[in-house]
Amino acid sequence: MADLKRVRVWAEALIRLHLDPSWSFDFDHAKRRAGACHYTTSRITVSRYLAARFDDDEIHQVLLHEVAHALAGPHAGHGSDWKRIAEDLGYVGGTTHHGETATELAPWVGSCPSGHLVYRHRRPGRPISCAKCSRTYDPRYAFAWTHREITPAARLAAQTPR
Repeated sequence: MADLKRVRVWAEALIRLHLDPSWSFDFDHAKRRAGACHYTTSRITVSRYLAARFDDDEIHQVLLHEVAHALAGPHAGHGSDWKRIAEDLGYVGGTTHHGETATELAPWVGSCPSGHLVYRHRRPGRPISCAKCSRTYDPRYAFAWTHREITPAARLAAQTPR
């Protein structure tokens, strides 16, 4: 699992190497996305929760992904310009991460009639059915939602590298 101090050192080194001095790095509190490129503030952020779970190679790839966004510009998205820049930097991943998310910090837990679980960080605003049980919405597989209390101790544990 990546050490957060080391992640900061890597991020700042990549920024110094590839971007102008207006760019900076910080951790954020995202629980589902690994990183973000904030063009208006010239800042790259990485989820402190997910960085503490990812191994060194995974978090380095997240940093390369976000630096590629900064270099490609706000209108590039994950298009051909971004892909070329990302590849030139050494990025080998896809356009989104498919790894672990901070499910223990999700206060809403949905359970379908077949027992599949999903986690949400916000209260679902409409009925949702299980994608494992049906490819389209089907009320027979609708999730029953339960709210759970997320304690400060759970938040702290999620931030602590394992």
